[in-house]
Amino acid sequence: MKIGVPKEIKTNENRIALVPAGAEALVAAGHTVYIEQGAGLGSGFDDAQYTAVGAKILPTADEVWASAEMIIKVKEPIKVEWPRMRKGQTIFTYFHFAADEELTKAHLESGATCIAYETVELASRELPLLTPMSEVAGRMAVQEGAKYLEKLYGGRGVLLGGVPGVAPAKVVILGGGVVGVNAAKMAAGMGAKVIILDTSLPRLRYLNDVMPANVQTVFSNRANILEAIATADLVVGGVLLPGAKAPKLIRREDLKKMQPGAVIVDVAIDQGGCVETIKATTHENPVYTVDGIIHYGVANMPGGVPRTSTLALTNATLPYALKLANKGWKQALAEDPALLKGLNVVDGKVTYQGVAEAFGMEYHEASKFIK
Repeated sequence: MKIGVPKEIKTNENRIALVPAGAEALVAAGHTVYIEQGAGLGSGFDDAQYTAVGAKILPTADEVWASAEMIIKVKEPIKVEWPRMRKGQTIFTYFHFAADEELTKAHLESGATCIAYETVELASRELPLLTPMSEVAGRMAVQEGAKYLEKLYGGRGVLLGGVPGVAPAKVVILGGGVVGVNAAKMAAGMGAKVIILDTSLPRLRYLNDVMPANVQTVFSNRANILEAIATADLVVGGVLLPGAKAPKLIRREDLKKMQPGAVIVDVAIDQGGCVETIKATTHENPVYTVDGIIHYGVANMPGGVPRTSTLALTNATLPYALKLANKGWKQALAEDPALLKGLNVVDGKVTYQGVAEAFGMEYHEASKFIK
């Protein structure tokens, strides 16, 4: 199979979808790998490292897209890339369709086969291709939140861990999944007082057992969320409904109940965000203020630490990319139920229920397309 890896062009996105070791594995399996010139530089991989393992460097994105039967990316194709997509081409990347109707329609019109990292799902309900970036984003959420709590950035002027004689900051985490756990680990390790809210009692029991003493678990409902955020210094939104829009847990009117200069980092922004007032921002302009509350809505947080993120992501995606390349998408999906759940769009039809429901589109069972 001919596999293309274009340079990521979303604002300040420095990751690449394939490290040289991954290119080497694909070439060894008999495939041709095309890398856009300079695509790996942001993550610390130069063109020579790819050619050394048998990949071919092409000078432009147009040539990569035109040459490839399967495109492997990190982020969803943005508007300038849409004309490059074509019918029958397989695109394997993070899409987050449910948060963007225009993006969804563009891919439907292209006729491409779109397999989304974020909805590949194991029988255990784990999302193996989302997990590594959720781990990075959860940890970064606290790192960034701590920075924007500084007075220089308009924050409350609070040190996350406090000092002897001065109470630490209070960090409220919405969601006890991968993002929430990693955010809690970071915040707790820095000495903050941490509260995790979740709707699953079994999950809360587990977290109560494994988390340090400065982490409390609270059942998530409207009253408990309002009580928690009223005295929070940092709120981390880590809610996920796989493939669907995130629920709005914090409303505009709730901001008035919060302390001025508090910070919200909404990691759920890729799926529309769990805060009513959140909007997507960039690493260049990451924050804005609404009613005295600092909002951080960077939609590609792991892109800020591309070396770590690229290595973590490709560790997870390469085995699936090899299956798709070795067997073709139909056979690969037929043999792997987890990968089948990654099929979101094929031949102009929506094959993931959460995406169809988000926009009132007709849903088509994914299994019908692999027979």
